[in-house]
Amino acid sequence: MAKQRQPKMQQIQVGSLAAIQLLEERTDEQLVSESKHRVAAKALLGARAAERYDAATARKYFNEALAGCHPQERPALRQMMNASMALAERRPDDLKAAVEKLGQAPPSGRQLLMLRLMGLIAPAASAGPFARVRGILILVGLIVALVLIGFGVAKLVALPFGGIGTIGALLLGLVLIVAVLGVLALFGRRRQRRAQAARAGGG
Repeated sequence: MAKQRQPKMQQIQVGSLAAIQLLEERTDEQLVSESKHRVAAKALLGARAAERYDAATARKYFNEALAGCHPQERPALRQMMNASMALAERRPDDLKAAVEKLGQAPPSGRQLLMLRLMGLIAPAASAGPFARVRGILILVGLIVALVLIGFGVAKLVALPFGGIGTIGALLLGLVLIVAVLGVLALFGRRRQRRAQAARAGGG
């Protein structure tokens, strides 16, 4: 992981931004109160907000960092901001281009696909009312599809035991779907924690 992180750090190893790597282990509360490396702390807070898809907060922190940084630092900071904002606003194509400009390996096709799907289901606030309505309709459609899949699976599972009623199949299907989603979420969190630990070890 250290080799993958190196190009990014080469881009920002100027002035106060060089402290970003030193602050990565600090909590958000500690970064907010950071005074010695204020610009680096604000940039890191902006990047973390972008990872939570909080575009407004990310932009606020990056603007504060830009206002306080040395003019020589601004090009590197703007590149970092562009990549983070593309992530926060669910713009996969822009994210890929911005990450490549930072000198990093671009996100995988799977990651970009997931971001694109998230942009459809939960678009950024700046996307407009039509995009939000479309996202709600897509989400409702996905829920209905999952319920129908669970219903079908419950019916099939119950066949050897004499079958099951419609209401029972719906309830059992919901339980199955919730269980599957819970397992997927658990594995996803474990994978994310392993990736974070690997990044910390590489730093």
